[in-house]
Amino acid sequence: MKNIFAIGLDIGGSHITAGVIAVNEMKLIEVSLYKESFDSNLQADQVMDIWERVIRTSWKNSGVEEFQGISACMPGPFDYKKGICWIKGQTKYEHFYGLDVRKLIQERLNLSDDFPVLFENDADCFGKGEVFKNTENRSKKVMAVTLGTGLGACFIDKAEAITAGNQVPTDGELYNTLYKDSIAEDYVSARGLIASYYKLSGTKRSSGLEIFNLATAGDEIAAQAFRNFGEDLAAIVAPWLKTFEAECFIIGGKIANASSFFLPAFEEKLKEEDCNIPILISSDNEIAALLGATSLLYKNYFNQDESAFSDLKK
Repeated sequence: MKNIFAIGLDIGGSHITAGVIAVNEMKLIEVSLYKESFDSNLQADQVMDIWERVIRTSWKNSGVEEFQGISACMPGPFDYKKGICWIKGQTKYEHFYGLDVRKLIQERLNLSDDFPVLFENDADCFGKGEVFKNTENRSKKVMAVTLGTGLGACFIDKAEAITAGNQVPTDGELYNTLYKDSIAEDYVSARGLIASYYKLSGTKRSSGLEIFNLATAGDEIAAQAFRNFGEDLAAIVAPWLKTFEAECFIIGGKIANASSFFLPAFEEKLKEEDCNIPILISSDNEIAALLGATSLLYKNYFNQDESAFSDLKK
């Protein structure tokens, strides 16, 4: 069989990363990795200008001429089968509500209507990508979370995302589960960290990164905000680690880079909850997301006849 290449996209609330994946080997062509940060609340056509530039730059840098598909990991709510965005009231992609994102991408890149543009939940992509990176996890039950502008979660069993049944929350989502006086994402996210710092100090900070920098500089209030974050995260995930019977727990997302400040409190709280499983911090969240997204194309490709896929040419 000929080499199969795909464009993987990691689309977040404030960035887009593109990379070309050799699907046969499930490996990233490293020179193709390209990322831009942006305001996702720009008008849809302005956001699409950025997406198109990132995709074409990655494509050009890869040196690959033909592609068999595009796979994107997207935050929800999103109709992943139809490619329709239903994000609303989440301070991201406010102008994408109800839009057919598959068609937008196809039109921007001059692709036919039947060219495969596939979508997957961003947290599921991260979890699947981490499993693909570590062959030992492909036969295990793995729970993973992404910590950033929001709280993403996925439950992976034998490299497949589990989104229904009694062992996982509704749709496999944690962000909207009830916690304290609100929902989990209000505590375990960048805004949760900012709110915690404000509650402790009375001072408003603009971002999780600012609080991280303060903690790094020795600010005890910032350090306490991270400890609270770790305890809240443990309290939120512990019941589902038990119910799902997870054999490994993986933490990713931008806030994972601050794990030295919240991980000790997280681990201590898990012990109190009688959860003792391996905990891993992802070192390359975006690559994991790209691999996870492309794994969907890999599965679909090898379950269909090759003629069902068009070639994208420069």
